[in-house]
Amino acid sequence: MVVLAWTGAVLAQSPAAAPTGKPAPGEFERATGKTPGAAPTTAPALSSPLPAGAGTAMPSGVASGSGAGYHSPNSPIAPLPQRNDVVPWSVLTDLTKKTTKDGILPVFNDAQKGMDKTTQRIQGFMVPLDAKPTQTHFLLTSVPMTCSFCTPGGPESMVEVKAKTPVRYSLEPVVVEGRFTVLPNDQYGLYYRVVDAVPVK
Repeated sequence: MVVLAWTGAVLAQSPAAAPTGKPAPGEFERATGKTPGAAPTTAPALSSPLPAGAGTAMPSGVASGSGAGYHSPNSPIAPLPQRNDVVPWSVLTDLTKKTTKDGILPVFNDAQKGMDKTTQRIQGFMVPLDAKPTQTHFLLTSVPMTCSFCTPGGPESMVEVKAKTPVRYSLEPVVVEGRFTVLPNDQYGLYYRVVDAVPVK
């Protein structure tokens, strides 16, 4: 009853034209006091505020969602430790891409082609593909995930892992060893895969 009375009062104050469901041009700007095309006077508020100076920009020339990914110095998760017994991410991310009618495909260099179908060790941050505490199918990435809906870099910054034995999920870096494969035209857009993987300390 109150809603009907309020609606009637609003309709009594408005012109006789029936609402169309679509606002008139400029109605939003008039209602909010904003001028079309004017630059905002303050920075937009972030839904998850960052510390001062954080998230200012990616490294020069790197587009979001491409390349090796960016590990923020403000991240609470430490970068990958140096190890001599794993394939460096710099080797995996050093490739070019070509655009075809079917999508963007990797162009592997000789070092990457030379690792195809060989046993390799990969170190990275686990992106689970299941809600279980142990994983047999997951991604390893060069930098940790920044949120559940974002990828840390391009497809060259991740390796799909199909493990022979389950690997416990961890926020700490994970190392696996298995049969490494380059994927020149994967249906999911991945560039690398390790199968029959086992965890390595």
